[in-house]
Amino acid sequence: MSRRRKDRAPEPGRFAYEGLERVIHEKARLGILTSLATHETGLPFNDLKELCSLTDGNLSRHLQILSEAGLVDIRKGSKDNRPRTICRLTSAGRRRFVEYVAELERVVGDALSARERKARPSEGYSTA
Repeated sequence: MSRRRKDRAPEPGRFAYEGLERVIHEKARLGILTSLATHETGLPFNDLKELCSLTDGNLSRHLQILSEAGLVDIRKGSKDNRPRTICRLTSAGRRRFVEYVAELERVVGDALSARERKARPSEGYSTA
């Protein structure tokens, strides 16, 4: 391998994206966390269900997974003699979600730079 090519080799694991957590990356859980991140005081279960277009069972299961991972706090209580469940991000959940989004931004940046390189004519070649 020539020295020039060796200098350009990406560092090991450059595109491994270790910050993409499986527990967050699932579509429904990503939607749940994004909804909760935009509502700092939390959301009632039914509002969250509507925002994420999930069934009661699906939302319950995903919230259980997120709660077990320490990302979401689920509080059950009542309001006007009716049961009410409020869901909110934990402080650790908010931090991990922000880190996850930063990693996604890195993925998008890498993809965009690859697209831009492909769109530019190669150096040393005539476009005519």
